[in-house]
Amino acid sequence: MSRTMEAETASATELYERDGFFFAPPIVPLDLVRRACDGMDAVMRGEYETGVNPGSRAWNPGDDPKKICKIDNAQLCNRAILDLISHPAIGAWAARLTGAKMVQVWSTQLLFKPPGGADEGNVGWHQDYQYWKYWEGEVFTAWVALCDVKRELGPVKFVRGSNHWGPLEGGDFFSGNLAALQKKFAIPAGAEWEEVDGVLPAGGVSFHHRFTIHGSGPNLSSVPRRSFALHIRTEKSKPVPGVKDHGYASHLDDPIYCPVIYKA
Repeated sequence: MSRTMEAETASATELYERDGFFFAPPIVPLDLVRRACDGMDAVMRGEYETGVNPGSRAWNPGDDPKKICKIDNAQLCNRAILDLISHPAIGAWAARLTGAKMVQVWSTQLLFKPPGGADEGNVGWHQDYQYWKYWEGEVFTAWVALCDVKRELGPVKFVRGSNHWGPLEGGDFFSGNLAALQKKFAIPAGAEWEEVDGVLPAGGVSFHHRFTIHGSGPNLSSVPRRSFALHIRTEKSKPVPGVKDHGYASHLDDPIYCPVIYKA
């Protein structure tokens, strides 16, 4: 590694550790972005190229079109989506930020935020940790933009430095009332709530820590906001012993369900 690359790596790592998030440049090729968008549309319609159902659906054809569409593990259904979530550049950046020797995707979420500005399309403030108590060690998220995510599209908002506040109660992914949710967090004395918009170009990726508070407001544009959230682990993680029905850990040897996207 060159001295320049070492300096850039240190800077990116320091920003990620300080802020709890980091915005990588466009790293996913646009032809793959376009194929993944076609795959997203097919999966949303219930068309599964591989003949395999997704992990779960929080939205189905005929449901409220104003609601955010969340479908888990759509890579099981569509090869273009598998190519997207296993792209090695995502793994390389994850390793660059964390110093990991192994990076594995253990779950994904297709996220389609419809246009029109309805609160039903919001994602409430939350920490990923509150849904991940079955993991010990280093787990975090990469959020992949499949369109130009401008402010009017309702980008992910990150609360700078909240990764240092530890686990907090009060978050709710499915609540559209962000103002009410914010009041439920008992943030540390002297801490400031500073929101940063995750404005990204198509193919751009943001990474955030499991304790980083984040959410998103309404899509005020005329086009949908398209993205995938990749939940990631490194060699410095393991399932919590004794947790019953740890479904994710049972798939870690499956290269389609849980692809390894970096290995030193």
